[in-house]
Amino acid sequence: MPAPINPFKKALREGKRQIGCWAGFADPYATEIVGTAEFDWLVIDGEHAPNDIRSLMAQLAVLDGKHSHPVVRLPVGNDWLIKQALDIGAQTLLIPMVETADQARGLVRASLYPPHGIRGSGAALARASRFSDIPDYVKTANEQILVIPQVETAKGIQNLDEILKVDGIEAVFIGPSDLAADMGFLGDTSQQPVQDAIQSAIKTIAAAGKAPGILAVEDAAARRYADWGAQFVAVGIDVVMLAKAARTAMANWR
Repeated sequence: MPAPINPFKKALREGKRQIGCWAGFADPYATEIVGTAEFDWLVIDGEHAPNDIRSLMAQLAVLDGKHSHPVVRLPVGNDWLIKQALDIGAQTLLIPMVETADQARGLVRASLYPPHGIRGSGAALARASRFSDIPDYVKTANEQILVIPQVETAKGIQNLDEILKVDGIEAVFIGPSDLAADMGFLGDTSQQPVQDAIQSAIKTIAAAGKAPGILAVEDAAARRYADWGAQFVAVGIDVVMLAKAARTAMANWR
């Protein structure tokens, strides 16, 4: 029995647009609720949400068999952390602050079993192999792993062409907020130089035959990025959705 198919990777390879959402509550109950909306993908955020390896694993579990594919965003691209995330069952990883081809190459290497990488082969006790219930896991897992570098600095944009040449990189995510901050427009992604950089990056990624991705919390921005060619777009953040709904409800009663 081979490793399970990664439906998100398959959809991106087929050129299908994938609409997603951020899961930032660091709690399986909340993630399961958001999953009922049937977004194509959900980012389980380990960078800015208070997740640890156990809370990430619990959220992967509640999404098993659901329509929404879990994308685990790690805080950093450490080899050991990538190994842990893959062993608990993640198939798609989003790694922030990637600025060079060497960084991207290291991420791919950490995510693959030898001879293509350095991922430790102790899958017998891992959730990813269903605790040895998938006998061919280590032989077939590489094909189902997707590592997405998050390019979100001026340096990363400058090196985007080289990042896209790295074997094993099939998608690149643009981080608009950090990009704006690095360009001198802290908290304001609407500035024209930032928007120009995003549009250029999306077109560059698509022209390389790779899938461009991005986050937008406003519908107009999400539609604009999609029109520019973004193939996987996160259109909301669960924490922000709840906060806005609660504040609106109270405002209506004041």
